[in-house]
Amino acid sequence: MNAFYNPEGVGNVLLIQFLATKPKNVEVKSLNDVTLLKDEETGELAGLNLFNATEYVDVAGNGQIEVTEKLVAEIREALKKNDVAVEFTVDFSPKFVIGHIVTKDKHPNADKLSVCTVDVGDDTLQIVCGAPNVEAGQKVVVAKVGAVMPSGMVIRDAELRGVASSGMICSAKELGLPNAPEVKGILVLSETAIPGEPFTNM
Repeated sequence: MNAFYNPEGVGNVLLIQFLATKPKNVEVKSLNDVTLLKDEETGELAGLNLFNATEYVDVAGNGQIEVTEKLVAEIREALKKNDVAVEFTVDFSPKFVIGHIVTKDKHPNADKLSVCTVDVGDDTLQIVCGAPNVEAGQKVVVAKVGAVMPSGMVIRDAELRGVASSGMICSAKELGLPNAPEVKGILVLSETAIPGEPFTNM
């Protein structure tokens, strides 16, 4: 789940995104201050818009909003007040984690891409990476599916030149770190970094 609030650009509306992949066709249903967005093919709740947001939730700022248990509870209460009966689950696990590149293979259809298997603690992900300095054995920062980059880009499951990719191995610049080098390349962490631990230096 991702939440966005931009009062200057959109107005007093909290935008909630549940699915990492945008549906091809969206069914829109409005009830009072809530607009539901559902995937027409699967019936899954893709997102919702909560109008007059500050009447229901404690929200401020401009851009992505941190999803906390308090915010989720306020959203559930807002739905109840607007007679909207929908169920949703929220994954509170960190989306930026330390990964260990276990293997790196040449992409079969692209000279400048590598196919990596990355241990992220509780899972092993296949990630296609175009960084020139990526190597097996490195400890890196992984943006998992559902992560929102500082640029606003949402990380989704993808297919790059015919190869599935779940997540992104990040550069310092992509993470918005201060004094990030302009040279292309992923951020390589200390060998003592532990796969699966949250990356918190953003």
